[in-house]
Amino acid sequence: MFRGRYPATVDAKGRVSIPARFREVLGRYEGGNLVMVPDGECLEAYPLAEWERMEAKLREQSRFNSEVREISRLYVSRAKDVTLDAAGRMLITPDVRRDAGLDKNVLIVGGGLDKFEVWDRGRFEEYERTGQPKLPSLYEKLSALGV
Repeated sequence: MFRGRYPATVDAKGRVSIPARFREVLGRYEGGNLVMVPDGECLEAYPLAEWERMEAKLREQSRFNSEVREISRLYVSRAKDVTLDAAGRMLITPDVRRDAGLDKNVLIVGGGLDKFEVWDRGRFEEYERTGQPKLPSLYEKLSALGV
């Protein structure tokens, strides 16, 4: 899956180059297309197949479940399909950059999951700085899960 941190720059046209290691992972998926969605802190980027798997799980839930409807309206509805260009860049439209709080200097973050994130570099540094004290309790939770 996606792991590691890679500094990048959003160019004047709103494109950001995806790290070669992440492009290799994307190459394992048919088509290599992405779905991107701002989550309030950053931009999440899912391989299309992983996003479709999540949508399928949502469709299995009752459409009368108010939380499922809220997730659909507030999160899923913000998703946009994106294709990497020949140079391995994805275009992040101005509205998505605004919603994800992205400026010029970004950090592409893979946490070993089925998606990667694009963060404003300064915002991620602050997130990491303030999150460090939480690590011991997070390790305990992982241990309780058998990890």
